[in-house]
This record gives sequence, structure tokens and C-alpha cells, in this order.
Amino acid sequence: MITKRIIPCLDVRAGKVTKGIAFQGNIDVGDPVAMARAYYEGGVDELVFYDITASNERRDIMIDVVSAVAAEIFIPFSVGGGLRTLEDMRRVLLAGAEKVSVDSGAVRNPQLLAEGAKAFGSQCVVLSMQVKRVPKSDEIPSGYEIYIDGGRRPMELDALQWAQRGVELGAGEIVVNSIDQDGTKAGYDIVLTKAIAALVPVPVIASGGAGNPQHIRDVFIESNADAAIVASITHYGEFSIEHIKHYLETEGVPIRNTW
Repeated sequence: MITKRIIPCLDVRAGKVTKGIAFQGNIDVGDPVAMARAYYEGGVDELVFYDITASNERRDIMIDVVSAVAAEIFIPFSVGGGLRTLEDMRRVLLAGAEKVSVDSGAVRNPQLLAEGAKAFGSQCVVLSMQVKRVPKSDEIPSGYEIYIDGGRRPMELDALQWAQRGVELGAGEIVVNSIDQDGTKAGYDIVLTKAIAALVPVPVIASGGAGNPQHIRDVFIESNADAAIVASITHYGEFSIEHIKHYLETEGVPIRNTW
């Protein structure tokens, strides 16, 4: 049986893990290397690292931080933020990441997904999407629009159409980042996640909104997501990874046992 994955997300700005609400009002919460080690020892399945201002600031990712985190953990590690070229991807993978997460760079240059898949394999290429609810229109028939640059720039690109195209180009996994739910602790956008999971033949990761273990259970059962990203509820110590996994196990959700 394929197990569901719990994936803490380290949003990094100026060398510190940071957290906000709806991609705004971020405050620093800790050191990424120390937090990565603690999460690894706590039994997480994977870890995601985002350099959240690299794309907007048009700079390269903090490769030294990536290397330092990779040296501390021995689980799948996905890295994104400011990846614009095949060489950017190569540098991140050589620094110790197992996967590259491309977002704004892929919207600006969709062929980046195809180039990455050809060079490193689709299993290494994750399409991360920043998505916001908007009124339905001819351009955005689903009512979900793609944004880039840390949720700052709308692209008049339908999220469902972009997910489908991303997989056709070579993405082996999709992260659905709900801007509306991000940091609210009010639950994931299950409607959005379910729509994308039903549309594409690759694993879909829900992101944005986890406030308690039931939210994670709900997105797994109701949307058929393959994994769920967590941040606020575990960064601040409200719930441990072990607690979340025990709860999911009692609810019949298949998870990887770490005890």
C-alpha cells in the first residue's frame, strides 16, 4: 500500500525560516539547519525548502543553506526558489537535494520543466504552483489563478490547465500552494486539491492551511492528495510529527510508521 507523506516546509528568507499568512506578514521562527535536523529526528517523510524571496528579488538560491541542510538529513529533500535555468537545477541537486521545485521560473519558461525532466528524470522535477481563488472567466474557467513571485503577480493562467500542461512537459509531482489558505490554519483548499489530483497522473501535494491533524486527514481522504505540507502547526510545537502520524493511523490513513 502506498503511504501518505507528511512534509514540513521550511520557507527561508535572509537565512532564517519564516512564516506568514497568505504569503504576507512573515516573521522569523528559527534556523533552517537546526529545524531540518529536528524534523528529521522527529520522523518526517520528506522536507521542503523554499527560498521565498529569490524569485521576486531575481537572485540565485542560497546554495550554502541548501548544502548545510542536506548534510543534516537523510530523507528526500526538495528545494525551490529562484530556479530559472537547467544549471540552477543542477547546482541544487549537487548540493544534496533529491528534487527541484520550480514555480515562477516554470511559468516564465515552461520548457524548463522539459529540460529538467530530460536531464535529471521526471522524478526529480516538482511543479510548485501558487494558486488564488478568483471569479471564473474565459481566461480562468476553474476560478483558480496562478500567481508568481511569492504571490505578488497574477498571470491570467488557469491553475488546472497549468497543472495539466506541467505534467505533459515532464513534471513528476505537483505541489498545490493555496495562497488563500496559507498560514490561516483553517484547513486546506480541498476543492482545488481534489480537482488537480483527479486531473493529473502524478502525485499531488496539498499545501496551505493545516491547523490540526484532522485537516491533514481530511485532505488525504477527501481530495486523494498523496502528501500534505505542514508548517505553522509543527514549527511552533502545537503538534509533533509523531502525534500527527498516530492520529492518521487511527483514522485509517496509510502512513509510514516511525516508532
